[in-house]
Amino acid sequence: MLPTTELVAFWRRLGTYPNLPDKGSFGEQPESIEIVPFSAKYREGIASVILPIQQSELNIPISLEAQPDLMDIPRYYQRDNGNFWVALDKERVVGTVALQDIGQQQGALRKMFVTRAYRGLELGVSGGLLKTLVAWCRERGMRWIFLGTSSKYPAVSRFYEKNGFKEIGRQELPPSFPAMGLDDKFYAMKL
Repeated sequence: MLPTTELVAFWRRLGTYPNLPDKGSFGEQPESIEIVPFSAKYREGIASVILPIQQSELNIPISLEAQPDLMDIPRYYQRDNGNFWVALDKERVVGTVALQDIGQQQGALRKMFVTRAYRGLELGVSGGLLKTLVAWCRERGMRWIFLGTSSKYPAVSRFYEKNGFKEIGRQELPPSFPAMGLDDKFYAMKL
């Protein structure tokens, strides 16, 4: 019998899915998926997930060196109420998400990337990463999570909307929010 992740990838290639149980808005990750905070041993795996998505899927000509936050994750994310998590399938990095503490009990959701073969509600990797981030924020008494994305990626917007984020205007962002050049859609979640 194939592990769950391989079965779903197989069904995805065939274009058909068996009846899958309802997993709620966040989805349920398979038992083989573990979400853990960043440590240096995952540095290469993080780059191997994020760079191909940025360069090939999103057509953003960017290098690892052009992303100082990925070169020093503890300094950018693992301070104050921030953190950086990786989704692992048997120690292989398959997804990432980060929370940057932007002050006043507010955080910016950053670096949400999931390898193509691990996307979709049936696997729950994206939902598991988001659920981990939201739980972290609630445990620390944070009041708001903000994020920016591009209207070029409607599936991304749908994911955030289905998971409790409300679209807001750029003018509603806190001044400390680190907007990226491609961001033209913004979301907020009140905790």
